[in-house]
Amino acid sequence: MEKIRSMTGFGRCEAGGHNRKFSVEFKAVNHRYLETNIKLPRKLGVFESKIRSLMKRYIERGKVDVYVQLEDFNESQETVHYNSAIAKEYYGYLTQMAKEFGLENDIRLSTLSRYQDVFTMEEAEENEDEIWEDLEECVKGALERFVEAREEEGENLKKDLLEKLESMKEDVDFIERRSPQIVEEYRRKITERVNEILASSGVQAEESRLLTEVAIFADKVCVDEEIVRLKSHIDSMIQCLKAGGGCGRKLDFIAQEMNREANTTLSKSSDLELSDRAIELKTVIEKIREQVQNIE
Repeated sequence: MEKIRSMTGFGRCEAGGHNRKFSVEFKAVNHRYLETNIKLPRKLGVFESKIRSLMKRYIERGKVDVYVQLEDFNESQETVHYNSAIAKEYYGYLTQMAKEFGLENDIRLSTLSRYQDVFTMEEAEENEDEIWEDLEECVKGALERFVEAREEEGENLKKDLLEKLESMKEDVDFIERRSPQIVEEYRRKITERVNEILASSGVQAEESRLLTEVAIFADKVCVDEEIVRLKSHIDSMIQCLKAGGGCGRKLDFIAQEMNREANTTLSKSSDLELSDRAIELKTVIEKIREQVQNIE
């Protein structure tokens, strides 16, 4: 069984090898999809796609910022490169200019060597496999700590959501018990009221007419279907939370369905106690919707 993960989290790792030291940090906040922003030294830019691929093994959703730092204790790998072809071109054009303008050809080696691109500094190629081996170890270490932080927060979210779902059950059970009582109270009240009105005339109320009126009222306030669906949604959310894994989207959908049923229940409420419980139910659902937004 996988653990629930929060979308917020932080993980950091320092590791090194081959006279290099890497530092990697992961920070994340809520996001509908996986969005990554990787900041790393130019020297390590070639490894960005590999870092992204590695992240997808550990992260499904969230806006994730990645910071990579490198301390390289190796001696400079830069070398001087002499561009013979460019030097010959410079010399050729300078000689041509001397002839065209009848000037003394005073070209000196020290002068020619200072022209652009005659000498350039080039960085010697490094062993990319060697660098990636060390960097990958550091990235994995940071990701593992990052996931641990998300799982710890996820367990807190899970506990809170399960408590809220238990509170929802109590509200739904009360509404289920109270609904039939409202119809019975309405039947009694309308019977008493009609009999009071007709008492002075000596006319007896027709039982069938009263039953029809009560049936119409019962149909308007009936929340049996809403109760069944709410119970089903509660059970589904509990199962999702216990199953764990990347269930944030599913939980969000269930919470929306819960809210829809609660709205319908409230719109059918004609009793103060029932209305209060329906409002309380909606309040709890809204809190649940806010919390599931934090789950991966």
